[in-house]
This record gives sequence, C-alpha cells and structure tokens, in this order.
Amino acid sequence: MNARICRVRPALLGLALLLVPGSLTGQAQNDAADTARLVEVLRLSEGSSVADIGAGLGDLTVRMARHVGPNGTVYSTDINPERLQDIRAAATKAGMENVRIVEGGSTRTNLPGECCDAAFMRHVYHHIGDPPAMNASIRQSLKAGGRVAIVDFQPRGGQTGPPGRRDQGLLHGVTPDVIIEELQAAGFVEVQQLPWSSPGYFLVVGKRQD
Repeated sequence: MNARICRVRPALLGLALLLVPGSLTGQAQNDAADTARLVEVLRLSEGSSVADIGAGLGDLTVRMARHVGPNGTVYSTDINPERLQDIRAAATKAGMENVRIVEGGSTRTNLPGECCDAAFMRHVYHHIGDPPAMNASIRQSLKAGGRVAIVDFQPRGGQTGPPGRRDQGLLHGVTPDVIIEELQAAGFVEVQQLPWSSPGYFLVVGKRQD
C-alpha cells in the first residue's frame, strides 16, 4: 500500500475549554480534548453539519452540537436502540435541538445522502463487520470535499483480525494501515495521521471534490 501520510499537530486544549466552560476532570476532560481536535481537523465552525457515527452515550454529540450552534446539525447514529435513547436524553438535557438521531445499520449509516460536511468515529471502526459497505455509505453521506476522522487503537496481539472479529480477545482493535487501505479502497483521499495518546491513533481522510 502506497499511502502518503501527513502528521499534523493536535488542537489546543484551550479550544475544548471554550466548548464547555468550567473545570473539567477525568472523562469529561478527555472528551473536551477529543472534541477540540475533531473541531480543528474537520474544520468545523458555527453552522457546520457533522455526523457522530456510533455515538454511544452521546457525549461528543452534545459537545459538537454546542460548537456548531443552532444553525448547524449533528447527526448522531448508533446501532443499539438503548444507546439511541441515551443520546436523545443527553441532547434533551443539554437543550440541544440541532441533534438529529439516526438508527444505524450493520452495513449502512442510514444518513441522508450528502448531508454532512464531516463525520467521525471514536473507538467504533474496529466493530464494523463489513468495511467496504459501511465506508461506501459514509462516503455517500458526505458533501464533496467532506472529511472523516477516525480514532481507534492497536490490537493487543499486534495484528488485525478479519472483519467481524476485530472486537474479540487479542484481536480487539485494528491497525491504522488496515483502516487506511480500506478507506482508500472506498475512494477516500488525503490521508493524515495525527498524534494521539498511546495506544490510540487518529486518522483523517477526505472525499474528493469531483
């Protein structure tokens, strides 16, 4: 695989503190720092549209919704109906009316076509059972020139298992070279790898402006 990888600096933590005022500790501080990096590398601003794919409890969804503001949109997806309820509750509690909740599928995001300026996944990619189908779906949801950010971690065993087994035992995780190859096969370009706290890593790719 011949992938050109650019390494760029992480966002300043100060941006995260602007997103959520007040003292932050523990997981909240980690979420704030992650949000800051995503905002920077995905070039998100007030009015942007972004998808949080595999949003879990919705922590990053709420932070992103606050950042893009009432004129922006956050599409928050998950395959688990219980998590969708958690996301809805989190958005309601925070008063974020710009969150659109979407039930994801095993091979599709179920997002509208070309709805987003950007999309991101945090510790989700290794759970994907059919990467070609899912990556094609993500690409369809992006506007021309859109960007995708992926945060994930290396398998403890050092090797990536086949799709459907990447969340099991020593295979739990996925190496960045595998993700890069799968995303490039789906037509994504402009691969970037950013610094991230060990054992995680941060990849960003773009959709070509045809």
